[in-house]
Amino acid sequence: MPLHPRVPKDLALAPIAAGIDLNLQRLRDKKPSEIGFELALELDTEESEDSTPQARAQRILHVALREVDLHHWDAAITDDFARLRLSGGSVSLDLGLSASILAYIRGE
Repeated sequence: MPLHPRVPKDLALAPIAAGIDLNLQRLRDKKPSEIGFELALELDTEESEDSTPQARAQRILHVALREVDLHHWDAAITDDFARLRLSGGSVSLDLGLSASILAYIRGE
C-alpha cells in the first residue's frame, strides 16, 4: 500500500533524510576515536573528557543537521542512541546510525 503525503511538509521529508544521510556518510565507517576527531574539526570544539553519551549524541546530531533545511521537521537522536528520528509531519522516520557511531556515542 503506497504512502501518500497528507500535509504539504511531508513532501520535504525525502530531501531532508537524504541531506542528513550525506552528512553522516563520512562518519559511518570510522573508528569511534576517529569520529571524535572528525567532530572536533567539523564543530571547531574539543569534546570534554567527562562528556556524557547525551552530549556526544548532540555532537552527532549537530553535524548530521549541518546545512540541512528541516522545513519545520523535528530531529532528535533516540533514547537508545541507535537512530536519528525525524518527526513532525504525518509520519515519522528513523534513520539508523552505524555501529561505529553508536560506539562513539556510548563511549566504547
